[in-house]
Order: sequence, then structure tokens, then C-alpha cells
Amino acid sequence: MAAITEREERQIEEANTSGRPPVVFVHGLWLLPSSWDRWRVVFEEAGYTALTPGWPDDPNTVEEANAHPEVFAHKSVKQVADHFEDVVRRLTRRPAVVGHSFGGLLTQLLAGRGVAAVSVAIDPAPFRGVLPLPISALKSSSPVLGNPANYNRAVPLTYEQFRYAFANAVDEDEAKDLYETYAVPASGVPLFQAATANLNPWTEAKVNSRNPDRGPLLIISGEKDNTVPWAIASASYKKQKRNESITEIVELPGRGHSLTIDRGWRQVADTALAFVRRFA
Repeated sequence: MAAITEREERQIEEANTSGRPPVVFVHGLWLLPSSWDRWRVVFEEAGYTALTPGWPDDPNTVEEANAHPEVFAHKSVKQVADHFEDVVRRLTRRPAVVGHSFGGLLTQLLAGRGVAAVSVAIDPAPFRGVLPLPISALKSSSPVLGNPANYNRAVPLTYEQFRYAFANAVDEDEAKDLYETYAVPASGVPLFQAATANLNPWTEAKVNSRNPDRGPLLIISGEKDNTVPWAIASASYKKQKRNESITEIVELPGRGHSLTIDRGWRQVADTALAFVRRFA
């Protein structure tokens, strides 16, 4: 299991001493914990204490990440989920967990392990049992899945690839700004794990959606998301709604996969916060 960093230790200590309910943010591929900075402010102003753990070996800045892409390689779904669970279990209160993209899959994994009080999965990557494979999702993942050697690599997106997979629902100027501000390389392993999840009974991309301790779950879907289109989000919801806890889904019109970081991020944050407030 990856060691908890000094930054994460500080956030855990602050959360445990604050007396406020904690919320843990989980980023996905091609982003860093800093992608949640504005969200942290919103939730803390609402009375929560926010934690933004990284994936194991995450650099601190986008500049550092792009200078040393090799640090992202070989990170698997289980390795990352175990690291976040380690962080969560050091909290004195079960937190709300909010994740985006592969962070949305990790959020559901953590909920399935019974460590979350309430969860919000935003445009979540699919898990075993989620069957739809829309063409746009295949195209979005093709920069990684198109070459089997990428399983053992850290793979950056070109601007054109980022534009299609993340920033298709914003204008050109904003898309370029998002790419320069947020985009970093990503491990190829999780995408191969998700892509083969329905062929592998032992896959790490497997969610315990029936755990009675899962807690309430909201899935947020961006209407124009190419990477995780409605068909995937809806199929995830149909698997999750069999749980005895509350399960809800909402589609946000006109939003793409960059919905947590683009100029419309506050709408998404407020939607997540309203759900969290109902239960935590």
C-alpha cells in the first residue's frame, strides 16, 4: 500500500480536529488533486472539512507532472482504491466521498467497501456489469487502448484528444486553457482494467453495489460527455439502484466530461453539495 503523504497527513489531522463532517474528493485520470481546489472552498464554506488525496506518487503541480510522466505508470484500480481507503479509515468520522471519472468509479468502490457516509460519482468510469460501450467512449479511450504497450506506460493526451474526451462542450479558448491548466499524463492500467472488466471475473474494476452499508449515492451525468455518456452512467445507476440505500441520478444539460473544472463547475458542485447535505 502506498504511503500517506505529508500533505494527506495534514489534511487528515485537520479533519479530525475540526469537528466538522469530512468530505473526500477523488480525482480521475489526466487530472491532479488540485483540480478540486475550488470545490474545497465551496464545501468548507458550507461547513465541511475537505480532503483531496492524490493517487500514489501524484506530483504536486501540473508542471512537475508533465516533466516526470513516468511517475504515473503502473497505478492499478485496486492500488489507488486501497490508498484512498487507507486515508478514509484514518478519519474519525465516515466521510462524504465525491469523485469524477475514474474517481467516480473509485468512489463507488469505496462506497461498496462501506467506508463512505454518502457518495457522489460524477461521470463515473464503468465497472464490471456495466455493459454499454458507446462509440464516443471507445474513441475517448483509444489514445490508451489503441496500443497494448500503453498498459505499462503513463500516457498524456494531445490537445486534440483532450478536446474530444474532456472539453468538447466548451469553446476553443476555454478548452485550450483547461488543457494547459489541468491536463497531466495518466496510468494506462485502469483503462485496460475497465475495458476488460466484463471479461475478467477477477477484475479490480468490480463494485460491491449490494453492500447494505454502501450509503446514499448520487450519479451525475453530463449530457454531452463523450468519455462517459449517458448510456454508461445510466447502466451504472441501474446496477446501483438495487441497493437498499437511496440511489439517484441526474443529467446536467449541455455539459461534457470537463464539467468539474470548466466554467460551469459551480453548478456541478452545488448539485453534489445539495445531495451530501441531505445525508451528512
